[in-house]
Amino acid sequence: MTISERTQARTDLEAKSINAIRFLAVDAVQKANSGHPGLPMGAAVMAYVLWTRHMRYNPRNPNWFNRDRFILSAGHGSMLLYAMLYLTGYDVTLDDLKQFRQWGSITPGHPENFLTPGVEVTTGPLGQGFANGVGMAIAERFLAEKFNTSDLPLVDHYTYAIVSDGDLMEGVSSEAASYAGTQRLGKLIYLYDSNQISIEGDTQVTFQEDVAERFRAYGWQVIGPIDGMDVDSVDGAINLAKRNLEQPSLIICRTVIGYGSPNMANTGKVHGAPLGEEEVRLTKENLGWPLEPDFYVPDDVLEHYRQAIERGQEWEAEWNDLLERYREQHPEQAAEFERMINGELPENWDAGIPEFKPEDGAIATRSASGKVLNGLFKNLPDLIGGSADLAPSNNTWLKDGKLFGWEHGGHNLQFGVREHAMGSMSLGMAHHGGVIPYCATFLVFSDYMRPPVRLSALSRQRVIFVYTHDSIALGEDGPTHQPVEHLIGLRAIPRLRVIRPADANEVAEAWRQAILHKDGPTAIVLTRQNLPIIDRSKYAAASGLAQGAYILREAEGEPDIVIIATGSEVHLALGAAEQLAGEGVQAQVVSMPCWELFDEQPESYRQQVIPRNVPRLAVEAGSPLGWHKYVGEDGAIIGIDRFGASAPGSRLMKEYGFTVENVVEHAKALLNGRNS
Repeated sequence: MTISERTQARTDLEAKSINAIRFLAVDAVQKANSGHPGLPMGAAVMAYVLWTRHMRYNPRNPNWFNRDRFILSAGHGSMLLYAMLYLTGYDVTLDDLKQFRQWGSITPGHPENFLTPGVEVTTGPLGQGFANGVGMAIAERFLAEKFNTSDLPLVDHYTYAIVSDGDLMEGVSSEAASYAGTQRLGKLIYLYDSNQISIEGDTQVTFQEDVAERFRAYGWQVIGPIDGMDVDSVDGAINLAKRNLEQPSLIICRTVIGYGSPNMANTGKVHGAPLGEEEVRLTKENLGWPLEPDFYVPDDVLEHYRQAIERGQEWEAEWNDLLERYREQHPEQAAEFERMINGELPENWDAGIPEFKPEDGAIATRSASGKVLNGLFKNLPDLIGGSADLAPSNNTWLKDGKLFGWEHGGHNLQFGVREHAMGSMSLGMAHHGGVIPYCATFLVFSDYMRPPVRLSALSRQRVIFVYTHDSIALGEDGPTHQPVEHLIGLRAIPRLRVIRPADANEVAEAWRQAILHKDGPTAIVLTRQNLPIIDRSKYAAASGLAQGAYILREAEGEPDIVIIATGSEVHLALGAAEQLAGEGVQAQVVSMPCWELFDEQPESYRQQVIPRNVPRLAVEAGSPLGWHKYVGEDGAIIGIDRFGASAPGSRLMKEYGFTVENVVEHAKALLNGRNS
């Protein structure tokens, strides 16, 4: 065979390989009668070039640590990713593709990291994957700086993504791109699927900005626009991007959504609906693809893709050899590296957590949190995080941690005023592995970062969200900064643990539980105002927080009433119980910092802590919604069902009824109602 014949054969095989991606997606969407065929049809060239010429991965071990990460930020085009996983030899079968979007399948409508081998992140809302990738690049650099030597680069991989017009319209991508450019994350390479079509049609009516100039202003290397339908153009652009380790790269690829469809290509109609049987036939004829059978993959195409298995095993074997040499030369560092990437905690990881005593004086739980966090850091170098320009208020600065991006091996991240991207980047770090990420802002601003909080829970990732200024007691800033509905809003998210500690020692336990909770996120909710440290010689130990709720003050004999409180209101409950005792009323006080942990306890324990046959009163400086689950329909709740106001915090708490006297009054009214 001549050189020209070999070149033509290779070109023909590549063309068939690319069309195989397209028609696996087309057939799967058609069979499901649901999905988004347009993106895979237009982006197939980009995916082919990435997965066959550039990405380092091992289909036989999707979790090989030094693999390149790939994110399909435009997750609606999930069949593009599923096709690549099947073709390259991951544990995704042709039958799995045929069950696309069906109950119990591993090929859901949008990629799910916990469901499908080879899927790195759960991408649903547009822009989230974009920001997750920035977090992955942060984790890669952090670990590389911590462990790599000049001749033994243990952590050395790229983070790639395919992003869409919709991703770049969403505000979170702007926040994340700005941060990535500022930090010069050169191992971050995004291919922008610039097909200029969205659900409603041509993006010219909604998206006319100069994307290239926008990203150059962020500090990115911008390549293109290039012909995103041409293999060599895409290949050359990725090579150029990989050579620039001083800037993240955006490759603008001009593509045709629904490529090959005679009647639907380059229209919004192909974005989010099946082609229809007739258009499927016409498209296959147009691209020279067999009409039968559906889900057809030529043998030579599958053989071509499956070479990824041998390549991947060789890459991983080479890395394992490198790791072995690292173990020999740097045994202590190697042990710590392997512990961190395996998600294991070191011995005595919590030995530095301080214990607080009443004689230490009152302290805001946000301040106690800062002390606990720095105590943890002494024995837990996995910690990396920061605040949305609020570290002095949130108390999240690691005093011995250095500044990421500006000091070698820095653990402290200055996210800037970017709550949304902060949450998404923290989730990306958790997905990457090897670190325990945390981030912080005021509780009221949790609204700005709700999508990544929800996705952290959905993805089952350990991200620690620190929220301070937890109630109207923060005072003079007024209702815009005073959270009311936010606690119940966070509690509504499945698998998110929301912990509102009552004092400094409960803060210590909250952090302990957050670190131990490896398969989901935790929100720790903290006060601005000082709170007395509960005398644990008189009341129960703070370790009861591990059960979510515990009897803090026992009644003498059978209780006449149970008072349940969280956070700063626990002190009011204790004060009210002491006053009631002087009047012959026995109150059992329950500190209930975490509903979710309490709900996990056996029924016998829950009944002991909050007995149903006793009047129950709940006290919390937030929305009363949800509390009837614990106090019953005939119980009482002291909460807040309106917005706050601008005034000193102590005055507001009094005006809104958060006083010992009002708790006593409500307790008596509840008892009288029961006895009448």
